[in-house]
Amino acid sequence: MAEQVTGYIDHIIYRNETNGYTVMVLKMEGDAELTCVGTFPDITQGAAVLAEGTYTHHSVYGRQFQVTSMQEKRPEDTLAMERYLGSGAIKGIGAALAARIVRHFGEDTLRIIEEEPERLSEVKGISGKKAREIASQVAEKTEMRRAMIFLQKYGISLNLGAKIYQKYGASLYNVLQENPYRLAEDIVGVGFRIADEIAGRIGISQDSDYRMRSGMLYALLTATQEGHVFLPKEELFLRAKELLGVDTSYMDKHLMDMALDRKVVQKPLPGKYQDSPGQPGAEPGTAVYPSSLYHLELNTARMLCELNIRYPQDEQHVKKRMEESEKETGTILDEMQRKAVYSAVENGVMILTGGPGTGKTTTINTIIRFFLGEGAELRLAAPTGRAAKRMAETTGFEAQTIHRLLELSGMPEEEENRQAVRFERNAQNPLEADVIIIDEMSMVDIFLMHSLLLAVCAGTRLILVGDENQLPSIGPGNVLRDIIHSGQFPVTELRKIFRQAEDCDIVVNAHKINRGEMVRLDNKSRDFFFLKRDDADVILRVVIALVRDKLPPYVDAKSSELQVLTPMRKGLLGVERLNQVLQRYLNPPDPGKKEKEVQDRIFREGDKVMQIRNNYQLEWEILGKYNIPVEKGVGVFNGDTGILKKINEIGETVTVEFEDGRTAEYLFKQLEELELAYAVTIHKSQGSEYPAVIIPLLTGPRMLMNRNLLYTAVTRARKCVAVVGSENTFQEMIRNERQQKRYSSLAERIKELSAALTEE
Repeated sequence: MAEQVTGYIDHIIYRNETNGYTVMVLKMEGDAELTCVGTFPDITQGAAVLAEGTYTHHSVYGRQFQVTSMQEKRPEDTLAMERYLGSGAIKGIGAALAARIVRHFGEDTLRIIEEEPERLSEVKGISGKKAREIASQVAEKTEMRRAMIFLQKYGISLNLGAKIYQKYGASLYNVLQENPYRLAEDIVGVGFRIADEIAGRIGISQDSDYRMRSGMLYALLTATQEGHVFLPKEELFLRAKELLGVDTSYMDKHLMDMALDRKVVQKPLPGKYQDSPGQPGAEPGTAVYPSSLYHLELNTARMLCELNIRYPQDEQHVKKRMEESEKETGTILDEMQRKAVYSAVENGVMILTGGPGTGKTTTINTIIRFFLGEGAELRLAAPTGRAAKRMAETTGFEAQTIHRLLELSGMPEEEENRQAVRFERNAQNPLEADVIIIDEMSMVDIFLMHSLLLAVCAGTRLILVGDENQLPSIGPGNVLRDIIHSGQFPVTELRKIFRQAEDCDIVVNAHKINRGEMVRLDNKSRDFFFLKRDDADVILRVVIALVRDKLPPYVDAKSSELQVLTPMRKGLLGVERLNQVLQRYLNPPDPGKKEKEVQDRIFREGDKVMQIRNNYQLEWEILGKYNIPVEKGVGVFNGDTGILKKINEIGETVTVEFEDGRTAEYLFKQLEELELAYAVTIHKSQGSEYPAVIIPLLTGPRMLMNRNLLYTAVTRARKCVAVVGSENTFQEMIRNERQQKRYSSLAERIKELSAALTEE
């Protein structure tokens, strides 16, 4: 239950000016001191306050008062006035001058400052100009205090209140009374639901025009979190109806208004998403885009088309170079691989695709050797640290994440703004490279592709490598698949499984799964095992035994290097339950290991952890000899995994070392960005490769339990796959071709632009 305390702010122990987090000492009646912790937009040492909150006990600092709301009170006597003015809160007034002001005006001091500020010049040491400056500062603080009290009436926190005041100033009263939904558009961190809650308290009607438009835009933007670039109009209306609780009959009018305000773009629905594509007389549906995403796709298509330049080659020269590479490496390229190399040399944009064991790595290495022999400057990159590390290992050439290639320079913490991510490499400062090769392209979303293309200047060859049968990116778009299906760029698909891969049942079975063929589960394989179990608890016990005892010596790896992959987050065999149980067995409590509890999770030194959202501001460093930093940067991304090395209880920080060697320090309050990673969803494993994967399978939603998901899971393993669970579920996943529909139209934009360029 919340309690109230009053006193004045004696001194501030710590304050983070970026987010307002403050630790301060409140002096109460009888000179008793209380340590208070909270987030405050503005804080004035010496100010009298009324604070509301709860008492807590910190393991190191003892009893504290966690402040949930705070009001600054007017100083009630001359001592309080002198303390307030002399605290440094008002620039230009120190303790001595504050004493002279209060001595001169007594209890009338604040009224004089607010109503007759020119009279301050009566005090020795204050000019007329200084008097006006003091009055202006006091008025600003008074206005902000009044605004905070007003906003708190509507349940708006101090931190959010500060953002609102900084954005609107004195006009915030009109904004809230007329259209509180502006907050969702103007202030990062305020979504529709917060704005709607505020609007409800203020008394805005359910069918308000502002509410309808804001709710429809929110439904559209929320769809991007499912990977969609647009929504069919009918689906948008249904989602908005569910969100707003209103009829869809008036939504067309609001949609037109949003289009006129350039909040959305409406285009004919691509044929592949229509119920009756190509039928005579069939009306094409309408695709509704958030304006920003429509233009991202359009500009991405434009930049790809501009790079799509032919570079005629001397065929004999290329052939000779390939033969030299074969002799040096002891490899022999097949016809499709030779075609891929020639295509990479001859075209500005080229796509290389194929499943496991089809020779993509050999082909890439030959392409690299060719261009190096021509004196070209190459850059290699992949979407994740793990994928970049694997690319470097297989090519012997330096590879980076795309974010590091583009030299990320940080951005606002809120992920809703990620299209504004700032890269040092861009159209004004392009990458200095003749050839850029990007691996694991299936993971690249429309945001990252757009940023990459901005930094690639005409004349640079762009080679995109990936497997279109993998799961699509977590972010919006279906970039690799759309580029391939546009039919406007040279694509080489490698299909032949090479002899050295034919003996690997992981590769053979992955291709069978992809073709929809049944997989033999007789356990005669050396690298693909199926352990039939039909009870979730039994499956869990088998998984523990495999990860902890059986598989590490079999694949010559540590338990922490193996990975449990599961289709779901929830349920008996979901990520959340698996991680709790696996932590207990793989990293049990130990007096020598510190722990930190966050809500219902425990983090322990030695835990395997994963970053679960993009943090573009988190600093990292790579340590060299004697722990001296050899490289520094910013940005830790969704899916990055590592080991929790250290918990610092005094500094309230946690240190994580990621697989690519980066070390980052998290504040305790940032731990919501981490979760245990003994088990991860198959989607989060994209771009990764592990010595062995263990896949528990029992039941799950049909839309999720499909061929695409199973194929992605199996292809994550290098030496061994162990599936534990129901054979019926496994075989049904192979038969189930249905995938969750993802609305994107990069292919259509590319075709339109290519056609326009051809006409010119």
